[in-house]
This record gives sequence, C-alpha cells and structure tokens, in this order.
Amino acid sequence: MSKITTCLWFDGNAEEAAGLYVSLLPDSRVDSVARSLADNPSTPAGAVLVVDFTLAGQPFRAINGGPQFSFTEAVSFVIDCEDQAEVDRLWNALLEGGGSPGQCGWLKDRYGMSWQIVPRQLGEMLGDPDAEKARRAMEAMLRMSKIEVAAMRAAFDGEGADR
Repeated sequence: MSKITTCLWFDGNAEEAAGLYVSLLPDSRVDSVARSLADNPSTPAGAVLVVDFTLAGQPFRAINGGPQFSFTEAVSFVIDCEDQAEVDRLWNALLEGGGSPGQCGWLKDRYGMSWQIVPRQLGEMLGDPDAEKARRAMEAMLRMSKIEVAAMRAAFDGEGADR
C-alpha cells in the first residue's frame, strides 16, 4: 500500500471516470468500490461513495463528493507517450463524450480533469543542444492543440515555412 494516494473529487461519476482512466493505460485497474450502506440526505443506499484504482501503477482514490468542487488546470495528469499512435489513441479516448482540446498537448476530459498528452519526442527536440532547432520545435508546438510529432520534427529540421 502506498503511503500517499491522490484523491480526486467527482460529482457522482467517480466509478465511470475511474473505469475510463484504467482502460487507457497498462498496469491499471479498479481496486475497490465502496457503496453507501443506507439512505441518507445526500446519498441513496447503494450509491458509489469511493473508488480506489490504480493508474499506470500509481494509486488513486475517487470520491463522489458532490458539486462543491471541480477540477482546474492547476492539477493535471501527464502521459508520456511513445509515439504518435499512442498520442492519437489517448487524445481521442479522453476527448470522447464531451472532452475539450486545449493548446500544446493539453485537454480536459468529459469529467473536467486536465491531461497533458506528450510524445517523448517533444522533450528530445526541446532539449536539443542546438538552440535554433529547439526554438523552431517550441514555436511549432505552441501553434498546436494535439502534438503532431511529424510537424514538430519538420519545424525542428528547418523544413517548410519555419525556416
């Protein structure tokens, strides 16, 4: 058991969100679901209260706390992707059902959680010792919503309009 577990606050859809998240990445699973044992003013008997889940080997807890709090971009999940195919798969899955794209690889899923979908090539290009190549890659990335590795690579290499 981990000493620290991130707790995410949802408004009634904790189990659904956890189910989506664990479907996206290896080494992920729903570990337990705790339900209300009796009716009370805010929760009917049998309603999901807490979902413990593991996401890419990391423990999380999702609680159905109600509408008092919502997610902001101040907290986000970063997924380091191996290639464009993984970027595309995760981007599309997280936008499905009402998510919204942002800039520079950021998006919000349908539950309001912010994600950064980042191809490993981004860090390689931005960290290149050739400052001019890195600058071109950064400028290309800043114009993107979903990161497109081929377009960043072309800018990095000085091909096209970014010369």
